[in-house]
Amino acid sequence: MRNYRKAFFVGLVANVVFIGVLAGIWWSTRRAATRQQAATSASNPAMQPAQASSGGSAPPTRETPLAPVQLSAERLQSIGVQFGIVERKSVQDEIRATGTVAIDEARLSYVQTRISGHIEKVFVDATYRYVRKGQRLFTIHSPELVVAEREYLLAKQNAKNLSQSTVPGVAAGVASLLDSSRERFEQWNIPEQEIARLESTGQVVEAMEIVSPVSGYITERNALPNLNVQPETRLYTIADLSTVWVLAQVFQNDLAHIRIGAPTSLSLDSYPGRAFRGKVDFIYPDVDMTTRTARVRLLFPNPSLTLSPGMFVNVTLQVPLGNQLVIPVSGVLQSGTRQIVFVDRGAGNLEPRDVQLGPQAGDQFIVLKGLKAGDRIVTSANFLVDSESQLQAAISSFAPPPPEESAASATNSPATSVATQVQFSSQPVAPHKGSNQYRIKLTSADGSPVTGAQVSVRSYMAGMPEMGMAAMNVVTSLNEKGGGIYEGQANLDSDGTWQLTVTAIKAGAVLVTKKLSPSDEGRK
Repeated sequence: MRNYRKAFFVGLVANVVFIGVLAGIWWSTRRAATRQQAATSASNPAMQPAQASSGGSAPPTRETPLAPVQLSAERLQSIGVQFGIVERKSVQDEIRATGTVAIDEARLSYVQTRISGHIEKVFVDATYRYVRKGQRLFTIHSPELVVAEREYLLAKQNAKNLSQSTVPGVAAGVASLLDSSRERFEQWNIPEQEIARLESTGQVVEAMEIVSPVSGYITERNALPNLNVQPETRLYTIADLSTVWVLAQVFQNDLAHIRIGAPTSLSLDSYPGRAFRGKVDFIYPDVDMTTRTARVRLLFPNPSLTLSPGMFVNVTLQVPLGNQLVIPVSGVLQSGTRQIVFVDRGAGNLEPRDVQLGPQAGDQFIVLKGLKAGDRIVTSANFLVDSESQLQAAISSFAPPPPEESAASATNSPATSVATQVQFSSQPVAPHKGSNQYRIKLTSADGSPVTGAQVSVRSYMAGMPEMGMAAMNVVTSLNEKGGGIYEGQANLDSDGTWQLTVTAIKAGAVLVTKKLSPSDEGRK
């Protein structure tokens, strides 16, 4: 039994030692790998951003580069390219909103009495009835008015009897009493026709008629038979709807463009094809926190009473933007972070150009930077032209071939017409930075000179993105000098190896398109 215990303890100790040895080997291997990785990172810092990006967030997306393209007249027609002119003109934008017709508060009238009493008869007994100015509304019996009328008649009789009195002060006193009685009627706002009736008949009426002060619709009625009336009691509210308000809900981003007095119009589904004209009257100084809209009060004439309070309408506000440089919306290619247009440089040469745009006004954009009046831009098939430009930029990103290979490929290119021969020369011999004189001689297959053609030379140098240099492209139009000779001056921005492409067009057809390099000087 003792031998078994001894063997068990010996085996246990051996296993513990074995596990410890394995742990030591694993730890040493891990430290060596960590030191080697740190040394590699220190010796090659360029690897660190790549490793960080692979484990963390994705690297930022880079915009696809674009390059100028040259398309033949047939190619432009086949893909449906159309052109437009950049122009400067007076621009007016529109802000569309919805609104609700409301009563013009400045045209509300209230019917109240300045005497106490009770109503006897009511002639206008329903809301939204139309009443005319001077129309009877109700009759009121007022004890204090009856007493005042009797006092007035008495004062008038005394004034008549005592007007010739020789007693000092009597005639003046009765005249003053008569004036005081009449002034009381004026303070109570008693109609002139009631005073005239009282003077002509000399009879006191128990109930006086109250008439409408204006023409309009009854929007509120509190006048009821046998109702006790006090001066503060509002009996009728009359709205003149010949002019109405429209409360439009305008987004806060558009508020800066709205001006008081600016013209506006509205339309209703109930009257299709009919437009109502008005103007901006007031902009409320608060914004709804839920919808982020502000109320804009518009004033509209309503002589035919077509617009009724509560109607839902569509509103268009006119916003003058002044004299601006504009281009069609279809001429802008939105790439996400850039706004690009393709400018026609002539002879089918299309140049991509970044522009800075302002607000959109209808079907046009306001141009802030990048174009000038008179520029000719592509207004249709922009995506196809963009694809051609991206393809050209991708091809140009490769290093240019040796001059000998370029010359051989240009000579054997199937795009070069065998019917028209091109002889090229330049001064200086190799194009360089600055002014360069290009000379082209065109001859037909029988050796006769080709005249009346449109000749251009495209000078292209591939970009080097790793050095931060973009591709350069210069298109030079040559002038005809006679005898099939065409000359022009090209201003290049850099020294280096320039690839040249000669294009000749006559009567809308491409005679020849030939790629050259500086070593092709004097060749056909």
